[in-house]
Amino acid sequence: MLEHFALGAQIALQPLSLLMMLLGVAWGIIGGALPGISGSIAMALLLPLTFGMNPAVALMMLAGVYIGAMYGGSITAILIRTPGTPGAAATVIDGYELHKKGLSGKALGVSLITGTVGGIVSVFILVGLAVPLSKLALAFGPPEYFALGVFGLALISSFVGRDLLKGAISGLLGLILATAGTDPFSGTPRFTFGGTDLLTGVELVAGMIGLFAVSEMFQQIAESEAWAVIKGKFSTDLPTWVELIRLKTAMVIGIVMGTIEGLLPGGGGAIAAFISYNEAKRWSKTPEEFGHGSLEGVAAPETANNVVTGTAMIPLLTFGIPGSNSAAIMLAAMLLHGISPGPQLFERTPQIVYGLFVGMFVANIMMLVLGYLSLRPAIAIVNIKRPLLLASILALVLVGAYSISNRMFEVWVVLGTGLLGYGMRRFGFNILAMVLGLVLGFLVEVNLRRSLLISLGNPWVFFTRPISVALLTFALFTLLWPIIRQAREDRRAKALQTVQAS
Repeated sequence: MLEHFALGAQIALQPLSLLMMLLGVAWGIIGGALPGISGSIAMALLLPLTFGMNPAVALMMLAGVYIGAMYGGSITAILIRTPGTPGAAATVIDGYELHKKGLSGKALGVSLITGTVGGIVSVFILVGLAVPLSKLALAFGPPEYFALGVFGLALISSFVGRDLLKGAISGLLGLILATAGTDPFSGTPRFTFGGTDLLTGVELVAGMIGLFAVSEMFQQIAESEAWAVIKGKFSTDLPTWVELIRLKTAMVIGIVMGTIEGLLPGGGGAIAAFISYNEAKRWSKTPEEFGHGSLEGVAAPETANNVVTGTAMIPLLTFGIPGSNSAAIMLAAMLLHGISPGPQLFERTPQIVYGLFVGMFVANIMMLVLGYLSLRPAIAIVNIKRPLLLASILALVLVGAYSISNRMFEVWVVLGTGLLGYGMRRFGFNILAMVLGLVLGFLVEVNLRRSLLISLGNPWVFFTRPISVALLTFALFTLLWPIIRQAREDRRAKALQTVQAS
């Protein structure tokens, strides 16, 4: 084992390897921060450049892009309420609230430091538990994936506060939007209105950009928020050691959830981020701060996002099963260089595997340095005059939307979902609930139908498997707990009013 690490370090610490990783991390941060250019797209753009490279160096560079994009996605999520990557959608909730309070530096600092901790921990998990943990992924079949999706949808009750009806309607809108496209089983077009543009469905990144970024811009333009009041207050102060120590519970939750989702194909960090946010709120000593600018609300999802960068490599390297879209690009790069993933990969080409391990550790350190250097420029950019800022963001958003698939259709999707999101804001509906429905819609539908096909239509298939039963039980508890808590608070408030009246 030690000789393998020495061999990997010898490759990873070469000047060329370090340069490629540095460029990869830098491009990842930029690509993650640009609306429409997610981590997987940023990796795909660099894939042709790996021709002729040493396979180990190529994989380390792409891993650097993956790691950098996770932090880059949080930059725009915090500063302009636009998640650069799907996994950063949960970071928007408290990150943007901290930015509005002038605590931009603390929010970005928490994202950077907890993300780096999560990334480094994920490398150790990858090294020590690659083979044992990969067996857990094999225990998940369609019933378990369906139950996981239901558990994710149950989190809506934690986001919507007292207005559960509008929250449920918002989540339902997201689920309906997720069904547009081609039926995954029969191949029949659904909700395409006779056109071809919607055959592939609503692009998730485009929908999220519209619902978050464009709707926010429409709201600021319509309501003329007092920008001058908060201008100049933005601080670049990083979180103190005391504040970071208080985030330990949120980081542990993010590590656990990121590890679990990284093992499951198709995750990508979004589900882990939302679940981590919800559990951090549940276990927090100050849950009332969530949604109003909680550092824990940034730490938990960002830790989970970055843990996924390492744990997603476990099923990829051991079984050839990518745990996320970005891991799928890594798989393409491996096949491009003639590398066959599987248990024998560790024996036949240890220099590639252990070079990747060492390279991912180094890339996380590079992300910490580059992320720190980008703090002041990023905050300065969003602290310019409001009309110029909004025009620049809108132009960037529309260019990013077009770059998703080089079609004008995605631009119209962004503008359409932006108008929809603005209308939802005006009438009190919850955008996050709709995004969660959009993210989980395909996972829930496909695995529900697969499970019923396997069981010949018997719904008891979800209650005869331990993992799916456990997840559905957690989902029921997650759904009912906010309702029970509100009922208790209402009873206490009435009792207090009775005592005061008497």
